[in-house]
Amino acid sequence: MTREPLSPEIMTYYARAAEAARLFEGAGRLEFARTQEIVLRHLPRRRTVVLDVGGGPGTYACWLARLGHEVHLVDASALHVDQARAASALEPTRPLASARVGDARRLDHADASVQAVLLLGPLYHLTEPRERLAALAEARRVLEPGGLLFAAAISRFASLLDGVRAGMFRDPAYVAIVERDLADGQHRNPTAEDYFTTSYFHLPHELAAEMERAGFAVLELVGVEGPGWVVPDLDSRWSDARERERLLWAARMVEREPTLLGLSPHLIAVGRRP
Repeated sequence: MTREPLSPEIMTYYARAAEAARLFEGAGRLEFARTQEIVLRHLPRRRTVVLDVGGGPGTYACWLARLGHEVHLVDASALHVDQARAASALEPTRPLASARVGDARRLDHADASVQAVLLLGPLYHLTEPRERLAALAEARRVLEPGGLLFAAAISRFASLLDGVRAGMFRDPAYVAIVERDLADGQHRNPTAEDYFTTSYFHLPHELAAEMERAGFAVLELVGVEGPGWVVPDLDSRWSDARERERLLWAARMVEREPTLLGLSPHLIAVGRRP
């Protein structure tokens, strides 16, 4: 089992510091709102110890801390950890319990020491099955019995649908990226264009199967954004409260439909440690 840091191109991608704004613009706002919905329907309202693995600049971690949970953040990027600490400092009455650099495949937390784990990014960038299973096994180890795991993956069809939405098939290099995504899920971007970075894109059933193989009971597997993320006027519709609720409603209506799970660029599996 390798324990190397994330590849240089991944670290370079996140060093651009764009992640802090991503969930507050465009389709990211739909992703953020829906992920919050999915987490809240499972996470207890009482104070819960949460480990946000791959928590980035702290968007979800700080949100959960504001709700009164004890939240610890781990991320492979020192920049993200610094951003999370800065965001936490803006919430002096409900700060993060901790934020540190770490590896999803080798967590510093003790066995059975947390009640919930967010794994909302690491599975993207662990491109080999054994590496993803290592991260899932670590999440299971640190969870107490009955604890919850929220694991996200990028859909196998995300680049294809994004290409349709944004008209990117004019670029032969993008077409080649999409063809490999569809063939084996291995997303590689050899260009200088913003076509994301080295990742693995899951078929929906693969995410659930990996969770089960790691010893989790899968409570649900859902598509996050639904069909609304492809509309060309998303920003203006999101600004209208009624239209925003219609986009969220559309996502809820198809979130568990097996034939439409791949329509969402992100998937979330919720698992429980037996």
